[in-house]
Amino acid sequence: MPDSILVAFSTIHGSTQEVAEQIAATLREQGLAIDLQPAKQVRSLDAYRAVVLGAPLYMFHWHKDALDFLSRHRKALAQKPIAIFALGPVNSVEKEFTDARAMLDKDLAKFTWLAPVVTEIFGGKMEPAKFRFPYNLIPAMNKLPASDIRDWAAIRTWASGLTTKFQLV
Repeated sequence: MPDSILVAFSTIHGSTQEVAEQIAATLREQGLAIDLQPAKQVRSLDAYRAVVLGAPLYMFHWHKDALDFLSRHRKALAQKPIAIFALGPVNSVEKEFTDARAMLDKDLAKFTWLAPVVTEIFGGKMEPAKFRFPYNLIPAMNKLPASDIRDWAAIRTWASGLTTKFQLV
C-alpha cells in the first residue's frame, strides 16, 4: 500500500498554496510522508493512500484546476479517502461562509461519485492590488479593502484531525 499523502492545491495569487503548505507541515509533524503539488501538475495518484485537495472559490465557483483534478483522477479518487477545503469569504460574516459552502457544495454535487471524508471552508485573503484583467479595470473592485481572514489555528486543527478522518491511526 502506498504510504504518502498528497496535498494538492489550486491557487490564483498564492493564498491557497500557503494554506496547503500549512496543512502539509501539520501532517508532517504527525510523522506522515507528504507530497505537496499544484493540482494541475499531478499525473497519478498511485503513490498516495489519501488526498487533500484545496482551491479558492472565485467568481462563484471552485477553481477550475481543482474541478479538473477531480475529473482527471475520478477512478483513483473513488478508491481513496479525500479531504477537500476551499478558501472563500474575505470578511468574517456568517452569511459569506454559508454562501461559500453552498457554492462549493453545488460544484462538488456534479461529481456524484465523490464522497469526501471531510469538506471545509476557510476564510480567504483578498489583495485588490493583485487583481488581473478584467477585474483590475473595475473601479469598485479596486477600491475594496485588502483583507486576510485565514484562521491559521483552525487550519492546523483541521489538518491535525485528518489522520483520524483518513483512518490512518
